[in-house]
Amino acid sequence: MSAHLRIKKDDVVQVMTGKDRGKRGKVLQVFTRERRIVVENLNIMTKNVRARREREKGQKIQFASPVDYSNVQLVCGKCSKVTRVSVKMVGGKKLRACAKCNEVL
Repeated sequence: MSAHLRIKKDDVVQVMTGKDRGKRGKVLQVFTRERRIVVENLNIMTKNVRARREREKGQKIQFASPVDYSNVQLVCGKCSKVTRVSVKMVGGKKLRACAKCNEVL
C-alpha cells in the first residue's frame, strides 16, 4: 500500500524536528512507501567505503540520508512561510495550494 504524500520533488521544505531543525532545503527524492524524503544538504551521514582493489585507498563518503515525511513542512514560494497543503479545484483539476495565502504551488 503506497501512501499519498503532498510533498513532491523540487519543493522547498523546512525541518521541524531533529538535529537540523529550522533548516530549509530542496527535496531531491521522495519514497512514498516508506514515507521518507531526501532533502538537499540536510541529515548528512558519513559512510566509510573500503578499497575494492589493491593500491586503492578507502574513502569517506558523505550523503543526504532520508528523513521522515512527518518531520518536515512545505514552504510556500510566494509568502515564504511554513504551511500546510490545501487542495484547490481549478478547471476540474485538483491542485496543491498554500493554506495561508491560497497561492497554487
